[in-house]
Amino acid sequence: MRTRVPLLFSGFHDYEAHRPGLGEQENEAQELPATLLPASTDVSALVEEIHQAEPLITASRAEQVKLLIQRLQEKLGQHSNHTFYLFKVLKAHILPLTNVALNKSGSCFITGSYDRTCKLWDTASGEELNTLEGHRNVVYAIAFNNPYGDKIATGSFDKTCKLWSVETGQCYHTFRGHRAEIVCLSFNPQSTLVATGSMDTTAKLWDIQNGEEVFTLTGHSAEIISLSFNTSGDRIITGSFDHTVIVWDADTGRKVHTLIGHCAEISSALFNWDCSLILTGSMDKTCMLWDATNGKCMATLTGHEDEILDSCFDYTGKLIATASADGTARIFSAATRKCIAKLEGHEGDISKISFNPQGNRLLTGSSDKTARIWDAQTGQCLQVLEGHTDEIFSCAFNYTGNIVITGSKDNTCRIWR
Repeated sequence: MRTRVPLLFSGFHDYEAHRPGLGEQENEAQELPATLLPASTDVSALVEEIHQAEPLITASRAEQVKLLIQRLQEKLGQHSNHTFYLFKVLKAHILPLTNVALNKSGSCFITGSYDRTCKLWDTASGEELNTLEGHRNVVYAIAFNNPYGDKIATGSFDKTCKLWSVETGQCYHTFRGHRAEIVCLSFNPQSTLVATGSMDTTAKLWDIQNGEEVFTLTGHSAEIISLSFNTSGDRIITGSFDHTVIVWDADTGRKVHTLIGHCAEISSALFNWDCSLILTGSMDKTCMLWDATNGKCMATLTGHEDEILDSCFDYTGKLIATASADGTARIFSAATRKCIAKLEGHEGDISKISFNPQGNRLLTGSSDKTARIWDAQTGQCLQVLEGHTDEIFSCAFNYTGNIVITGSKDNTCRIWR
């Protein structure tokens, strides 16, 4: 018996009579993470380190490398104290939104909805660029093929996934084969495969070029509600209501490890940047940290008084953030596994949490109709993004960290910048 209907499906009984499920985990980290270069970095020492490790960077190139690193440092510092203002309210759909996702540059974003469509928007103007129509039920899971950003995948309660052209809105393929709702999906980093997770207990890998099914990942005994690739694309993890996470070989479709330890449904599962760790969040109120190479549990992160609804690493994998139905979020050190800060202020469940690329800010979205920006070191709330008239189900930073998109059950999304 589940004590709580998790996340997005909660409160939607007026629209669809479906079993509960959870939003997809996006594998966004596909470039050198910005947090590897804090402002305090000794540039000369870093250049020397690069010179020692990389024979192609000769001594004569040292000044040039130093200049490039200084320019990157400067760029990363630009948005560290950014204050967000409401730029635009988009009356995006005639029914509630399910998810929002940005392309890598942040120039455009997509929204999925209970109205069975996915819409593509221009971030700078707030104008609608395209409506992707064709699904026969809720469009729930959505993603760009970042970092390329020329394709969109949409997963629906109609049991299909569709692949679309960003430029034309044309549907390239409809992937058919699941026997129940698709609730999570992800592109591999090479943009050759789409993975879909379904309430039918399976995940499937699809070939983007020919539209054919590559593998069916069979092994869970309950709904799959979370999946993500690692940054090298050779592993994929699936999290399930059967309380387990399975690590799969993406090249063969074979099971590598089954992570057993949680005693309730999994809500999130993802790799850190260098693919060495796996973080899992669960309805059992804990997160667990696993060694990705051998599948052993390294730590259990405790402290929340209710279900963990979302969790994430920062881009370097040094920090972990957890969001809970208890209305709080927490920041942990991945090295010490100790809680560094407790984020208090929301008056409802926190269903989404993410770091900005610089790693110094956290974004949370809550059923209290607000999103909040937090200082990742101190846990201090820096800003409350108010105005939605119903629960916020999805929110995201762009890659430079100076734009936030929020999507709500009130049928609108908001651009903050």
